[in-house]
Amino acid sequence: MNSLFMDWFGLTVPILQAPIGGAATVELATAVGRAGALGSLALSWPEAQAGLRDATELKTRKIPFFTNFVLRFPNEALPLIIALGVPAVTFSWGVDEALVARVKASGAKVGVQVGSKAGAQTALKAGADFIIVQGMEAGGHVQSSTPLQKLLADVVAIAGAVPVIAAGGIADSQGVAAAMRQGAQGVMMGTRFLATVESDAHELYKQALVQATAGDTSLTNCFDVGWPYAMHRVLRNSTFEMWEAAGSPAAPNRPGEGDVVATSGPTQLLRYFDSSPPENATGDVLAACLYAGTGVDHINAVEPAGALVTRLWAETQKLL
Repeated sequence: MNSLFMDWFGLTVPILQAPIGGAATVELATAVGRAGALGSLALSWPEAQAGLRDATELKTRKIPFFTNFVLRFPNEALPLIIALGVPAVTFSWGVDEALVARVKASGAKVGVQVGSKAGAQTALKAGADFIIVQGMEAGGHVQSSTPLQKLLADVVAIAGAVPVIAAGGIADSQGVAAAMRQGAQGVMMGTRFLATVESDAHELYKQALVQATAGDTSLTNCFDVGWPYAMHRVLRNSTFEMWEAAGSPAAPNRPGEGDVVATSGPTQLLRYFDSSPPENATGDVLAACLYAGTGVDHINAVEPAGALVTRLWAETQKLL
């Protein structure tokens, strides 16, 4: 199977690893890329030189990848990444026509994540090379209030020749095949790649994803320290249940406000902090923010990322 999107990056598998914050490591992107799919780095939060170092390493390894920037944040690494000459840059939580043009002028492909048909129209007008359609089933910060199946149909209908990538609740070959039957040229998976050997998610977090079902997730605004006014889908945990039992109050009146539930080196993870526990975190890590999409229904084991990509695509091809 070939598509315009796959041809751009020399892919043999139309799967993208979502930019899952700090869990999106160089080793994860490398494993995904070596399996024929497209890895990624989330570069809105690391120090600019650290982000540049990771992107340079992937480029040196000749790994196909993209870098993501969330337009709610300053994105100090973006000029360095543009100058480096990465294969692709994606933007989420906003559309900036000037930034799209600036990145395209460097020769990189530009993707824009959208959560609505109107958002897709804006991204197309801005000149996006491809559109990432995020349904409300997604884990992490969620732009959309629409189920993926409906939103994907709406965006494919207006995208014309512009490739569309489906995201939100996809974690198995059935989900990949369903999206591609609807006209997607690829799928992006985040929660599924959190539960891989190479991700920097804490081991207890990974096991919680394996054990969870879609009903264990909630689309909420509970974990908003660091990123206010943004909905997110997480696993229901002790912090969430305590907050919900108190009537879901706003800050600063939430129970346990300001508690340090875990630490990662010098970083303290506050009870309502928007960051998930990394591999080296200590403390009550399962009380921290545990992002998860509805695709947890289909996560049954923590797998090496390369083997996961190979297995999913082999199964998908049989379905298609």
